[in-house]
Amino acid sequence: MKFNVKQLHKFAFWVSVIGLLAIVSDSGFNQTDNSQDFLEGFYFISLFVGFISTFTRYIRDPALLKRKAFVFDFLSVGFTFWLYYLLLFVGVPFETDLILENQFWLKAAVFFTFIREFSELKINFQRTVLNPAQIFILSFLVIIAIGSFLLILPNATYEGISYLDALFTSTSAVCVTGLVVVDTGTYFTVFGQTIIMVLIQVGGLGILTFASYFNYFFKGGTTYENQLALSDITSSRKLGEVFSTLKYIILITIGIEFVSGLLIYTSIDSRDFSSQADQLFFSAFHAISAFCNAGFSTLESSFYDTGFRFNYYLQIIVILTFVLGGLGFPIVVNILKFLKYKIITLFSTGNSNYRPWVLNLNSRITLITTLSISAFAFVAFYFLEYNNTLAEHHGIGKVVTALFGATTPRTAGFNTIDTSAIAFPTLMMILLLMWIGASPQSTGGGIKTSTFAIAVLNIVSLARGKSRIEIFRREIAEVSVQRAFAIISLSLVIIGFAITLISIFEPKIPLVDIAFECFSAYSTVGLSLGITANLSSASKFVIIAVMFVGRISMLSLVIAVFRKVKYKNYSYPKEEITMN
Repeated sequence: MKFNVKQLHKFAFWVSVIGLLAIVSDSGFNQTDNSQDFLEGFYFISLFVGFISTFTRYIRDPALLKRKAFVFDFLSVGFTFWLYYLLLFVGVPFETDLILENQFWLKAAVFFTFIREFSELKINFQRTVLNPAQIFILSFLVIIAIGSFLLILPNATYEGISYLDALFTSTSAVCVTGLVVVDTGTYFTVFGQTIIMVLIQVGGLGILTFASYFNYFFKGGTTYENQLALSDITSSRKLGEVFSTLKYIILITIGIEFVSGLLIYTSIDSRDFSSQADQLFFSAFHAISAFCNAGFSTLESSFYDTGFRFNYYLQIIVILTFVLGGLGFPIVVNILKFLKYKIITLFSTGNSNYRPWVLNLNSRITLITTLSISAFAFVAFYFLEYNNTLAEHHGIGKVVTALFGATTPRTAGFNTIDTSAIAFPTLMMILLLMWIGASPQSTGGGIKTSTFAIAVLNIVSLARGKSRIEIFRREIAEVSVQRAFAIISLSLVIIGFAITLISIFEPKIPLVDIAFECFSAYSTVGLSLGITANLSSASKFVIIAVMFVGRISMLSLVIAVFRKVKYKNYSYPKEEITMN
């Protein structure tokens, strides 16, 4: 009996995989009437097998009824019954103009069946085979490869696309960069744009985040080995916090993107869209792209397009969304805990003098650095561009546009001005902002605000004759200082190498334009001076590599390549090296 049940679950999983491939085939290729009928029939077979597999689990183990996964299973089974009822007794065709414009709900049910069956697999991160850094890098390579093949499907574009351009677009989406070689809104169909949107979401959070949490959610536990690997990937300080961290990441992402999507929907004029479905898709696409700091837009000139250039309410929503995405999940969670503590303290009746350390050092440094950089950039942008790119705006419009221009270079990638028309001093400032980037453990790139802060604090400490970096009555660990300067050095090496190669391949393009492109690619920003589409194949490969390295960080790549040495319980005599 046990053997048969295991075989049933395996069979259900592979049927769900074929169901997922059927969705891809149905959406990516034009179907004949016979093939369409066959696919629709297979969808229902997939749902039926998935229902039997789920029902069998609860028959074998009634204790599963007490788990949270039961709610998901109950809703999915109920949804399956509803679809069968419509098919057998009502005869309602499964067609809707929402998102994919064809059988959306049926395909959604098949997709969730795949998620359910996939989550029952045993996911083991064997550290003896691959270390966490290697697993992390491999996951991105796999998603980029899958995305590139999906984007070359006939129905993903209107006129077809070369594999190199599809690979470039997939890499840019997964690495949440935003650099494009073809216009996203006019070149890709709704199906193609949906693929890009999914790649952005998966790339922003990481496929391991989704896979690991769903596996834990449905199975109710995991191995100690997996917890160790995931603690490295999520930077959790305690093993017990690994899956609570994953839960917070997913809930915060869904929550912020949902609210942002609603606000974007209310901020845009329905007359700019052909249907309500297009308006909904626009809102969802830009909410996900903004929170993940991807910079992809279905508008030809991003928010510089006519009808959106002066929509300051929309721009404020987008700013708040990508700033929250760029703060980093640990910082957002810590801020929520701090606000909760403040609310409880405000309404408490006690007069205790005890002040717990709620807002940790990471959050303090990140918030101060982010606010300081943003304030400086806003003031500089406002005055440098007052009579240039801001000339067409007035009053509050200048303020909002300047704020957008000051915050978007830190890996967001959207633009509300003509980037090629900005003044040279502003261009240099944007290069610095792109290089600094967002915060650690966020959806953004760059060397990160904490790295920049540590470098500045180290300079100040050396200038004051101190051998340690001390701030907020805390001492920053020496290993953090070492990592900071390793990240800075490696980033400059990669960017410099990329600029050199592209300048060889593209001798007619100004060096400033090339440098801007390389900084944007490494920091996963997506801003460009308009040279991306005109690059040669060799230069595109260079940008693809730089985007990938920038997303996973060069330090992670180095860690993945080199074998860690065992801890040695000795130390050599220390000597100072002459520096100047």
